[in-house]
Amino acid sequence: MTEPSVRDLFNLAGRVALVTGGSKGLGRSIALGLAEAGAATVLVSRHAEEAAAAAAGIAAATGQASRGLAADVTREEEVTRTVDAVLKEHGRLDILVNSAGINIRHPIEEYPPAEFQQVIETNLTGTWLCCRAVSRVMKELHRGSVINIGSALSAVGLAERTAYTAAKAGVLGLTRTLALEWAAAGVRCNAICPGPFLTEMNQPLLKTPVKAKAVLELTAFNRWADLHEIRGAAVFLASDAASYVTGAALYVDGGWTAK
Repeated sequence: MTEPSVRDLFNLAGRVALVTGGSKGLGRSIALGLAEAGAATVLVSRHAEEAAAAAAGIAAATGQASRGLAADVTREEEVTRTVDAVLKEHGRLDILVNSAGINIRHPIEEYPPAEFQQVIETNLTGTWLCCRAVSRVMKELHRGSVINIGSALSAVGLAERTAYTAAKAGVLGLTRTLALEWAAAGVRCNAICPGPFLTEMNQPLLKTPVKAKAVLELTAFNRWADLHEIRGAAVFLASDAASYVTGAALYVDGGWTAK
């Protein structure tokens, strides 16, 4: 039997990817990378116009089919409707990237419980709901790759981020458990754990240069990551090159967790 070439292993032609939080930041960059590797993409955002604009840009840049859909990942009925729409249009769903997320920063004594719950619901419950929605679909296909977006803060702490660190640590627990649940069906579940990318979520740090400098100094490279630096990890985990990888956390954190 001839072994596949590396080029073939990373080829996503014919695959369909659903990317939540896909209209901007890491989600959009990941969706672009998957499209460049040959996948059709469906980008999800709470804002239909943003999702549509991002999808149009990816389609124009890559020549691959891309569509934007509006959905709130914390609402089960909207998640279900989104998965159904993907199946109706494409007849399959091969890749799920759970990139929808928010971060609200406060010392714990100043942290409103409602805001804590908002972060947990978006980053952890939303990821769980999306995983649940694609579970039967991928198990019936006997293939699939789910990529959850954790964080360097899945493994280490950082002041004023109790909700975010709790949610992202939970994402790793969810990832490992689903890797075990889905293995017999040939479905893989992994996590990418980014460090400090200069996304819209991290833009507020620039208003406090001392805090921004302190975060960057936690990395080995002492710099912000460029958005394109997330794409290789995502394409790897989505592709057959990672066929024996499940339950893993791939840290794209500039050496933060190496310290």
